[in-house]
Amino acid sequence: MLFAKAVALAFALPVLRAAVVPTTHETHGHDHIDDMPKLPGVWYQEPNHPVHSLFRRAAPDDGTPYPAVGTPEWAAGFPNPAAGVPDHNTIPASWIAALNEAVSEGKIPNVPVTTNTPNTSPVYPTGVDPMSPQVCSATYRCRIPGDIWDAPPGIYASSFDDGPLPPTPQLVDFLGTNSLTTSFFMIGTNILYYPTQFLAAFNAGHHIGVHTWTHPYMTTLSNLDVLAQLGWTMQLIHNSTGGRVPRYWRPPYGDSDLRVRSIALEVFGLETVIWNSDSSDWSANSPQQVVDTITGYITGPKTPGLVLLEHTNSAITVGGFMTVYPAIIANGWAFRSVMDVANDDTIYQNANSSTSSVTPMGVLPHLVSSSSVASTTTATSATFTSSLRRASPTSSTSTKKSSAISWHVPSALGLVLLSGLSVLIS
Repeated sequence: MLFAKAVALAFALPVLRAAVVPTTHETHGHDHIDDMPKLPGVWYQEPNHPVHSLFRRAAPDDGTPYPAVGTPEWAAGFPNPAAGVPDHNTIPASWIAALNEAVSEGKIPNVPVTTNTPNTSPVYPTGVDPMSPQVCSATYRCRIPGDIWDAPPGIYASSFDDGPLPPTPQLVDFLGTNSLTTSFFMIGTNILYYPTQFLAAFNAGHHIGVHTWTHPYMTTLSNLDVLAQLGWTMQLIHNSTGGRVPRYWRPPYGDSDLRVRSIALEVFGLETVIWNSDSSDWSANSPQQVVDTITGYITGPKTPGLVLLEHTNSAITVGGFMTVYPAIIANGWAFRSVMDVANDDTIYQNANSSTSSVTPMGVLPHLVSSSSVASTTTATSATFTSSLRRASPTSSTSTKKSSAISWHVPSALGLVLLSGLSVLIS
């Protein structure tokens, strides 16, 4: 009888979501989850979140083999990277259905799209206030509660955008030599162009996040185009990491608002990461210029901690970071991956890290084999990747923004599961 009641209670308990609470620079909520019980390997969203059905193939040993990364079979079914922006007519019907449901339930605000000319911030239609609670544009430094802008005091929260690119392995080697882990926000088309560089970062245990398919200003896009930019990148990362579903994304140019952010979160379960400091490495003329900019930050106040925007675009960006790293430590900063300091140690939606087991939806943690780790880290097809690279961009330059207000919201608790219960829940 007690067991029956426990089972009933486990499935009757609602999944808890913490209230949105603004914090000051002196108080950060990043460690909020440490006092709560953890169930390793459990998906972090509630079971009725649409992402569960959008990415159900969740482990390499679930009976569905993964094509080797870099092969034609691996790239098959994804938009041609040379074609640019994905045709939304090819978006999977399940993604569109999930978007339509979120819109019908009022979860996606009807914020108008922006217009943009090169090297300027996107502009909203006349009469639309980008700083209003109904819009809250990150480009205009409005912070949506729950988005990640700051690190805890004394933390240098590291991440690198726009990869994978040719300099990525050099950075990965440097990080490995110094026993460091970082977050890579990757562009979908660049993963197709540079699969070997992608694997260098993933196989080394670094954290992989979404930086869209083609690096557009996201607020200029329709809902369907936002869906395509995020969904295709998630699917490619998923298929290339043994079934891991990304948990974090960073908008190119920091361009997001309540509409774009809501599509990312409500349809795909993605949390938004921005930054509070810009290394300006993407526009630097020499590594020393990058060093000088970063030195200005690391010799300043340690509250809030740094979430510094950096890139793997070139020898300048990577070389500047490698040169200044000793000074980061000498100035008393603790170096961490931004995804580490932002959450409850669950880097992906269905895995704790790039090296831990993947948890398929509907399987209890104790039923998941410890061997459920990415098995797709196979050497790439040289012929295939070289043919793609002929059309590859060399880098993605951008104009970045920073901000000074701090918000944080705890993420949802995992599913309440009984370790002795061996039944499916999906």
